Amino acid sequence: MPGELAGKFYAAVEKMPAFPKSVQKILALSRNIDCSPREVASVVESDPVMAAKVLKALNSPYYPVPGRITSIDRAIAYLGFNTIKNLALGIASMGMLPRQNKACLDMHQYLLHSLYVAGVAKLLCSRTDPSADSTDCHIAGLLHDFGKVVFAQYMAEEFRLALDLSKNEAIPLHLAERQILGTDHCRMGSLLAEKWQLPDSIVQAMRYHHDAGIHGSSILDCVISANHLCKKKGLGFSGNALFEEQPAAESIISEEDIKKIREETALFLNLGAPS
Repeated sequence: MPGELAGKFYAAVEKMPAFPKSVQKILALSRNIDCSPREVASVVESDPVMAAKVLKALNSPYYPVPGRITSIDRAIAYLGFNTIKNLALGIASMGMLPRQNKACLDMHQYLLHSLYVAGVAKLLCSRTDPSADSTDCHIAGLLHDFGKVVFAQYMAEEFRLALDLSKNEAIPLHLAERQILGTDHCRMGSLLAEKWQLPDSIVQAMRYHHDAGIHGSSILDCVISANHLCKKKGLGFSGNALFEEQPAAESIISEEDIKKIREETALFLNLGAPS
């Protein structure tokens, strides 16, 4: 990578904001097996905006809870810590998406694709490897393309050229990025995940989700399969003009599953558009 681009590359990672403190604390608690539900509830409650959106989601028809949930403590009691962590990270991630960008990446379609991949990856994980953390798989799916957001915001001119090259030459976007930028959104996203101190399994999934032949974790395998399935079914679009034919997951994910994931996607979209 030319020196000038390398400087812009690392500067772009540094410009991206960190997750809100409440989300950072939730991530830290998730790594502590001795943390109590009250500790988690206290962290969520310390962020009024986050707490309001979590409760809004939990009181939607998507979550079959008895009566109206009015406290985070009660939410954790009914649905567990992982559901709250999943919601908190999803809300925080959406809050970092810009409405517009000079690279002309369609952020609504990008978000749709990310949410669908997250939902499919989580379901695949729960059905193929019960020992893996399906919540982390959901987060990995949600964030797998986040490197594109960094490019679109801070390296817009070069990223626009990569988008055009992918479309005009019918090559995968990550290969077009390597030609134009000297690196790709997978590498950019993984550096950002390291900055955010996400689990190694999520960092790996962001780094290698276009490398189907690599031996990785169950989370990586599920994100790769989910990404291909969502592309094949046209569930959102994140700028990749070429559909790469790879084994997907039709034998595991049914149309009824997709319908349920559509409902979950609509729920997240209803929590707030990108700011």
